[in-house]
Amino acid sequence: MQLRKHLKAYETDGVDATPADRAPAGVRRQRIADLVARRGFVRTAELAREFRLSEVTIRTDLEQLVVGGLVARVHGGALSTDRRAVERPFEEESEVGAEAKRAVAVTAAALVRSGDCVVLDVGTTTTQIALALLERDDLHDVVVVTNGLTIALALEQAVPRFTVVVSGGTLRPLQHSLVDPLASSVLTSITADLAFIGCTGVHPRHGATNVNLPETDVKRLMTATARRSYIVADGSKLGQAHIGVIGPLAAFEGLVTAGAEPGVVAELRAAGLAVVEADATPDDPPGAATPDRDSTEEAP
Repeated sequence: MQLRKHLKAYETDGVDATPADRAPAGVRRQRIADLVARRGFVRTAELAREFRLSEVTIRTDLEQLVVGGLVARVHGGALSTDRRAVERPFEEESEVGAEAKRAVAVTAAALVRSGDCVVLDVGTTTTQIALALLERDDLHDVVVVTNGLTIALALEQAVPRFTVVVSGGTLRPLQHSLVDPLASSVLTSITADLAFIGCTGVHPRHGATNVNLPETDVKRLMTATARRSYIVADGSKLGQAHIGVIGPLAAFEGLVTAGAEPGVVAELRAAGLAVVEADATPDDPPGAATPDRDSTEEAP
C-alpha cells in the first residue's frame, strides 16, 4: 500500500515529489492560479520555493495553466489573465519581466547618438534605458528630458556628459512621475530627436494604450514632440488595450520588445508597425536585436 502511494505521487507530481508534502497536481495548479490571480505576477523561482518543487515541474504546471487560460507566461514567471488592468507600484512592476526589459533597454539605447535630445517617458523599461545609456561610454552631449524622477536620479552621475532636464509638474508617488498641471510646459518648448514611450498595452487596432489617464496625456505629448518615437514594451504588454490611448500604431516609428508571443508580433507587423525583437538573455551586448524578418524595411 505504501509503495502504491509513492508511485501515485511520482505519476501525479513528478520526480521531485514525495507524498508527505505534495498536493495532487490538479490541486496544486489551482493554488498556483489563485496565487497568480491575487498577486498579478509571480516568479517561477518563488513558486518553486513555496511549493517545494523544482522549477522544471513549476514550468510544466504553468504551461498547463496557460492551456486552460488561467495564467499568461512571461519571462521569469506568470501573469494573471484578469483583463481588469491594475496599476502596480513602480518597485513591484520592476520585478515583472526584468530580463526582457533589460534586453529592450539595451537595444533602444543603441539607437541614441551623441548630440541627440532624447525624451524618456516614466516607467520601468525606460528606467532600464537610462541605465543602458549610462553604460554607453561613447556618448556625449546628450540631452535627456524626462518626467520620471527615478530616471533623473539614475542619470545624475552622467552629468556633465549628459544634460538632464526634468519636466516639472505634479508628483504621482505610485510611479514617481510628474504629470499635469505644469508637466507639459517643458515638453511644448522642445523638439526631440528621439522619444521612448512606455505603455501598458500595444494592440493592432487600439494602438499604444495606458492604464493611467494623467500619464497618458504626457505620453501623447512626448510622442508628438519627437522626430522619431518608439514604443518600448516587454512581451506581456502586447495584444492588450487599456483605457488611455497614447496614439495609433502609425504615430510611432516602431516597437522595441522582447519575450513576445510570435503570433502577437505577427499581428502588429501586419497592422503596419515595425517591430524589433531584442534577445531576452542575460548580459546582452549593446545593440543586440533580432531583425524584423517579416518586414522589408530596415530595422530602426
